[in-house]
Order: sequence, then structure tokens, then C-alpha cells
Amino acid sequence: MLEIAALSHFYGKHQALADVALDINRGEIVAILGANGAGKSTLLKAIAGLIRPAPGATLRFEGADIAAVPAHMIVERGIALVPEGRGIFGELTVAENLQLGAYPARARAGEAERLAKVLALFPRLTERMTQAVRTMSGGEQQMVAIGRALMSNPTLLLLDEPSLGLSPLLSREVFRALAQIRESGVSVLLVEQNARASLDIADRVYLIESGRNAGLGSASEMKNNPDIQRAYLGKARAPSSPSQP
Repeated sequence: MLEIAALSHFYGKHQALADVALDINRGEIVAILGANGAGKSTLLKAIAGLIRPAPGATLRFEGADIAAVPAHMIVERGIALVPEGRGIFGELTVAENLQLGAYPARARAGEAERLAKVLALFPRLTERMTQAVRTMSGGEQQMVAIGRALMSNPTLLLLDEPSLGLSPLLSREVFRALAQIRESGVSVLLVEQNARASLDIADRVYLIESGRNAGLGSASEMKNNPDIQRAYLGKARAPSSPSQP
């Protein structure tokens, strides 16, 4: 579905990504783990067309080259980004934000049906449709942001830190929704600080360190990897048993 190879990006002289490669299959959740500054957000922006990769990169979506496709046409191809910080329009209502999500031509047919699916996914939005988004909680705003992306009728959803700043309860609700989105056939590429929650719902995981691929495996393999446990799951190495006399 999505194939990336030799993807590099520079901010001035700083190389944020160096020959990154990954692929996503239809109907799966792929998580990206890495420390702050590893290049995870840059990778999502490159896929979404918000920044241009360095020459020589391969970005193919549904078999077509998208390396030079502008961001608004990336959405028309079926890729939607929920950025870090949500990017919602705070002065507009929930209904207006969701309606904006359906602006792409690919989304105009079946808009009412998709709205019903979004409200089934996030029932609390039903009673907030006329409320200005800026007056809502962070978790509710994140629901609006994800719902707006889904209104564009994507086949691939990119999410950058969806649980950032949310309570544990609302984080669980967001991750529950992501699992349901995958079940609907939409693929998900997830950058998330909560590694444990990511591994609980992901099919596969890529590890990025200093802008480079540093590991790949199934979510279960990553959960059982001692290095991943220490770095991302807060598990210390087990102490050595005392020697016997």
C-alpha cells in the first residue's frame, strides 16, 4: 500500500532523516518508536506532502509515485494526517470542523454516512456538534481532529502523538477508536509517545534512531525485546542472582 525507501530530509545542514525505509499493508496499524528528535514527525510530514524529501527518495502509495505530489493532492489520493497539536479550528464548531474534513472531492459522496460512522466512533461528539472546539477538553479536541481526518475518506491515516496531553481515560478511548478504525479497513501509521499503548494495538513496529532505521519487528517481538523494554516501556534489567558459595 505505502512503500518508502531511501527517504532523507535536511533542515538546513541538519539531516533529520537518513535513508529511511518502511512499508504499510492495507488494514494494519504500524507504530513508529523513537526518542524525541529522532525524525518521526518529519517522516509523517514527508508522507503527507508537507515537506519534500531529498532527491533519490522513493514514496509510492497504491502503486503511484507521490514524492512530488502537493499536500492537498495527497489528501485526494487517500492519505490524511492528524498532526501533533491536532490542528483543529478552535473558533469553529464540531460540526463545522467535521464538514471541512469532507471538502476533498473523494469525500463528497457518502459524507452523511461517514459522519454517522465518526459519531458512532466518538459518541460524545454527538451532543457537542454546535460547541466551539476551543471550549472542549484536549481529549474531545483530539476526537474532533481524528474525526475530521476520517471525513476525508482516507485509506491511510497518519497520527502524530494522538495521546499527548490526554488523561489515561481519554487516551484509552482514543486507542480503542484506532483499533476500530483499523477494523474498518483503514491503515494507520502511528507516532506515539505512549509506547505501551502503541504496542498493544500495532501489528508491526519500526524503530527510528537519529533519523535512521534501527529496528523492525512485530509488536509482540518488540514487547519482548529487552532493549525496547528498557528504553520505551520503563522496565529495568533484572538484577543478577547472587553467586552461590
